[in-house]
Amino acid sequence: MIPPVSLDRRLLSIDELVARHGRPRSGRLVFTNGCFDILHRGHVEYLAAARALGDMLVVGLNGDASVARLKGPHRPYVPLRDRAAVLAALASVDVITPFDSDTPRALIAALLPDVLVKGGDYAPEEMIGREDVEAAGGEVVVVPYLPGRSTTGLVRRIRRAEPPSFE
Repeated sequence: MIPPVSLDRRLLSIDELVARHGRPRSGRLVFTNGCFDILHRGHVEYLAAARALGDMLVVGLNGDASVARLKGPHRPYVPLRDRAAVLAALASVDVITPFDSDTPRALIAALLPDVLVKGGDYAPEEMIGREDVEAAGGEVVVVPYLPGRSTTGLVRRIRRAEPPSFE
């Protein structure tokens, strides 16, 4: 029997996260956030690139109600604890912190990461928390988007029963 993925050390509340990894801290803490509903290669490569920018990667994970408000009433496809378990299994992810608001602004302001990262479908000026991070001396980075790899595209192909088109 394969043991289940342990979330004990990797799934932290916002208060636990700030107490353990807030400022001052040693090392370079990288933060990103998202829904990560139906994890795919685009997510995995994005998270690996984000982790390479520092010593620790914290992922803010939208809660189920937040995903439904942002993506629609039929979402998420995968519940929070399952999404967190899949993220926790990735070598690139050190900590996962769920949040229920529509944006991670309060989480970012409390943590003040050294590096704030989003994918290439964002411009730096659109990034929530950018002002807080830069005011604290942090850096904002946009990781290039991996074309053809998105949850939206994957769901569209599934619904249409289309064969995959791997480039």
